Amino acid sequence: MAIITLTTDWGDTDFYAAAVKGHILSLLPQVTIVDITHKIPSFDTSRAAYVLRNAFHYFPKGTVHIIGLNSEESIENPHLIVSCQGHYFIGTDNGIFSLIFKNLPDKIIILDIPIEGESYTFSTLDRFVSAAVKLLQGVPMEELGEVTSKTEQKLSFEPAANQQGIRGMVIHIDSYENIITNIPKELFVNVIGNKAFRIQIKGYSSTFISESYGDVREGELVSLFGSNGLLQIALNKANAASLLGVQEKDAVNILLIPEDKF
Repeated sequence: MAIITLTTDWGDTDFYAAAVKGHILSLLPQVTIVDITHKIPSFDTSRAAYVLRNAFHYFPKGTVHIIGLNSEESIENPHLIVSCQGHYFIGTDNGIFSLIFKNLPDKIIILDIPIEGESYTFSTLDRFVSAAVKLLQGVPMEELGEVTSKTEQKLSFEPAANQQGIRGMVIHIDSYENIITNIPKELFVNVIGNKAFRIQIKGYSSTFISESYGDVREGELVSLFGSNGLLQIALNKANAASLLGVQEKDAVNILLIPEDKF
């Protein structure tokens, strides 16, 4: 099955997504096109990376993922095809690839496909679509450009742990206004384990991990690990982020409680 996904900041009120889909279908009528999202905040590579990182591995291997975000090419930020975990990613080398993958990609190609149209402002419609279709038609990556070994690096904030607990950060607020942190379950288990703890964010605190939102009464604070393995903080059937005054990049602390104070 030939699949192309689209992750962009185009919104849903302009012609951009429709034009790209139409061009893809005119070149490869049998392809399945999946919109991951077109509502990434403008130029927000961190948000796009978060969404794509948590979505792509559910697709079959061989899927081509087009990233229509900050797509203007320059000497410093060339267009790339990146192969990782059996998937292909096409986008601009603006740091987004370093945020998507935890490990080094399997292969990286600097795209060398001529722009067919007269404009250089809509690379996704022209070069990205052309590259995606060629990949799905079986053209090897190496025939589409020059092999390179590096991508632009954009560092993400990693949680820190010590004898007092874990210090993390809010990295995403979803459409339900659940607060997603960068603290993975594995780190929590290794550092906190079965010890008493307190999760603190913006003056609010929680002292236990739930299995689901419904483990607390409506409107109460709940902490749990989501399907992506990251700690999230929510209000059952309420909008946690706005009601708690929490924004992306706010600090989240998990403090160990000494036994004599528990």
